[in-house]
Amino acid sequence: MVTLPKKNELGFFEIRLESIGGLGANLAGKMLAEAGVVGAGLNGVSFSSYGSEKKGSAVKAHIRFCDIDTNIRDTSPVERPHVVGIFHESLSKTVNVVSGIYEDSLVLVNSTKAPEELKEKLKMMGGTIAVIDAIGISIEEKNRVNMAMLGALFRLCPFLNPDTMKNVIRKSLEKKYPQAVQPALNTFERGYNEVQFQTFALPEGQQMPSFVRQDTPVLGFETQPMGGVITNPGNSILKDLSISRAGMMPHFEDDKCIHCAACDTVCPDFCFVWDEQADKKGRPQMFLQGIDYQYCKGCLKCVQACPTEALSSAREAEGYAEQHRVPHRFDLAVNG
Repeated sequence: MVTLPKKNELGFFEIRLESIGGLGANLAGKMLAEAGVVGAGLNGVSFSSYGSEKKGSAVKAHIRFCDIDTNIRDTSPVERPHVVGIFHESLSKTVNVVSGIYEDSLVLVNSTKAPEELKEKLKMMGGTIAVIDAIGISIEEKNRVNMAMLGALFRLCPFLNPDTMKNVIRKSLEKKYPQAVQPALNTFERGYNEVQFQTFALPEGQQMPSFVRQDTPVLGFETQPMGGVITNPGNSILKDLSISRAGMMPHFEDDKCIHCAACDTVCPDFCFVWDEQADKKGRPQMFLQGIDYQYCKGCLKCVQACPTEALSSAREAEGYAEQHRVPHRFDLAVNG
């Protein structure tokens, strides 16, 4: 009989997956729950919450496991996870991805950084940080990020049998996508074997932050400014779409550009920055200056449209967007 390593006061072992639309966290949560119920003989449930956009918007998948004789009557979001799977490292810019964790929770991050760096970035005081380069593995194996993340999650949850998951993968793919079965199994296996983790003890004399529900409003009857002032209007000028990039981004080479604006025509988020300058004959023309990566979500439509290879796709590297960003010059707004 399978024994859960930890349980909360209701008898649940809880997992929360933090992701963006398009990386497969919703499917990963369903497959994870199926492996626990069918393979391990546990009671389990999986459900997701996501925004209005199919790709790029924040997604959360919630999974609960409990002993077979415990009924699951709670379908609220997982607020106090024993395991957190972060499918997109940059989500931490706008989402508190580690909210509600315990001092011994496991946090799995899709990243190439060392656990020590991630501890600082996520502002974690204690717990175990696991790291897997899921994007790199998925590119090499020509598969999806979620399979590598699932492999790592099975390594972190020893009560789940990886062979059961492989059978779930085969059953899910072999009828409609038989050619994808082996790449998915390879990606899962690499995620299981290549994950690295490090435990950080809570510093002596310190306590974990007190738990605050994610749906607690920032502004209430005691904290709302006088006059009902909207302090965060959500203006799209101030929005940062960089968290929507799923590992790839366009690179711009000015010497190859003919300033045809084919890229600007297909860009859904107006990422390209132009300036009026004189051409060789002294006539005013619009010249492309670069990309404002704050608004680039990595769809790569511009790369497909470019006729001169001035734009190329590349794996996103730490700091590249900040170093090569050409900011838009808005007259009525200031970017922080």
